[in-house]
Amino acid sequence: MNPTDTKDTTDTTAPTEAAEATDTTAGPTTAEPTADGHDGEATGTEETPRASSGLGSAAAGVVAAGLGVVALSGSWVGRVAAERQTLIGQIKTSQGGTPAQQISAVYGDAWHTTALVNGVFALLALIVGATVLALPQKAGWVRACAVAGVVLGALGMIVSAGMYFDFFLALPSTGS
Repeated sequence: MNPTDTKDTTDTTAPTEAAEATDTTAGPTTAEPTADGHDGEATGTEETPRASSGLGSAAAGVVAAGLGVVALSGSWVGRVAAERQTLIGQIKTSQGGTPAQQISAVYGDAWHTTALVNGVFALLALIVGATVLALPQKAGWVRACAVAGVVLGALGMIVSAGMYFDFFLALPSTGS
């Protein structure tokens, strides 16, 4: 018998076709991610931690300088609080009171309220500026803004304390 004449009835291609079919339907195999989030395979393109851009520190430095300026020049919030205190003083002294009580209630309390609000802005400028200075910086201008915020905040604290304790200008007296 001639080997070419006989037909082999066993199909040798069937198992390989079946294996290929299961491989294509299963999709590519991936490694399980590890605890650090990597898939465990070395791809050569592993991510390195990015350095911070410093945008938050830069913004905080500018905010510190702005708060320092507001502490020295006053704010709308301080003006509203002072006007409210003036109105309260007018209501309290409308029924009577000595001139000294009227001056203290109408003008002195409003003056001290303005000093307190400006002092809060100065304290915020000091805190934000000092925090920015404590962080590592790359840009020199960020450090300069933070130093400006600290210096203006310190000046604002001095001026506010002087206003509150009447070091700079005392309340007018009635003469008696």
